[in-house]
Amino acid sequence: MEEFISRGFAATRLDDIAKRAGVAKGTIYLHFKDKESMFEELVRTVIVPVVARLNALPPLTGSVRDLIEAFATNFLKEVIGTRRGDLVRLIVAEGPRFPSVADFYYREVVSRGMAGMRALIELGIARGEIREKNLARYPQILIAPAMIAVIWQSLFARHAPLDAQDMLRVHLDLIFGERRTT
Repeated sequence: MEEFISRGFAATRLDDIAKRAGVAKGTIYLHFKDKESMFEELVRTVIVPVVARLNALPPLTGSVRDLIEAFATNFLKEVIGTRRGDLVRLIVAEGPRFPSVADFYYREVVSRGMAGMRALIELGIARGEIREKNLARYPQILIAPAMIAVIWQSLFARHAPLDAQDMLRVHLDLIFGERRTT
C-alpha cells in the first residue's frame, strides 16, 4: 500500500514492492499475476470490508438517520484520516487513466456502497423520515460529504481544515430536517 500511495499506480513497480517487502520479485508472482491484481487485492483487503459493514448492518432499532450517521462516522474514522483515504484518493486521481482499476473499484466498492445507501434511503422514505423520494435515484447525494472530505483532506486541509463530522451533520439536516434537541 505504501508504494502505491507514495508513487501512484502508474509509477509503482513490482521491483519496488518486492524490495520494500524484503522478498524477491518472483515471490510476488507466486501470489499475483501482475501489478493490477495486487492492487485489486489491496482494495479488497483494505476498503471492501468498510463498505461491507453497510450491507451487514444490525436490525434497525432507531431512526434511519441514526444508522446513516453511525455508518458515516465510522467511515470518516476508518477512511478519511487513515491510509485508506490515501488509497481512495489514488483511485480518484488515477482512475481515468486506468479504467480497469476504476471499473474494479466501482464493482467491488462503489456499487455495493450505493446499494446499501439506496436501501437505507428507501427505508427512510417508507418510514416517512425522508420526504424527497427522488433521493433513492441518487444515493450519491447521501455520500457526497464523505467524498468531499476524502478529496479536501489531500488538497486543502493545510489551508482550511474541514470538520467532516460537522459537515455530515449539516448535510443530514438538509436531507432529514434539522435534528431537534430536547
